[in-house]
Amino acid sequence: MDRISALRTIEEALTDYEEGEVSLPALEREVRGVLRTYATAFDEEATVYRAESPVDVEGVAVVATSPGEAREQVADLAEDVDDARVTVERV
Repeated sequence: MDRISALRTIEEALTDYEEGEVSLPALEREVRGVLRTYATAFDEEATVYRAESPVDVEGVAVVATSPGEAREQVADLAEDVDDARVTVERV
C-alpha cells in the first residue's frame, strides 16, 4: 500500500464515520489496520508486534524487524520498563 492509497482509505473511513455509517471503534480499527499495512509494506523486513506484558505497556504496538527490536522499542516508549521484562506477540 502506498502513501496515497493509505490516505484515501483513511479519508473514506472518516467520511463513513461523519455520515454515521460506522462507529468510533470501527473507525479506529480501520485506521489502525491501514497504518499497520502501510508501515509493514514500507519496510518489507518489518512486522507489527504488540506488547503483552508488563501491564504498563500491554497493547502497545510497534513496527520492528525482530522480537528483540520490538521489546526495545516498547521499553523506550514506556518509563521505568526494562526491555528484559517486555513480552511481545507478532500481530
